[in-house]
Amino acid sequence: MTKFATFALALGMTASTALAGGYVAPVVEVEPVVVEERPASSNAGLIVPALLLLGIIAAVASDDDDNGGDTTVE
Repeated sequence: MTKFATFALALGMTASTALAGGYVAPVVEVEPVVVEERPASSNAGLIVPALLLLGIIAAVASDDDDNGGDTTVE
């Protein structure tokens, strides 16, 4: 019986020290993900040629004859 009591006492002492602090879950810090976005901008590469084309069309459409629009032949 004394061997059993000694074994139980030794087991009880080791079990209490092993569980003294309890379980603490590990904390994993997650770094935030940074996504770089390009700013929205107008495409000036298409606007300038379109304006030039409109200017040429307007100049051709408004082009008059040298005689002021008179179509009679003398």
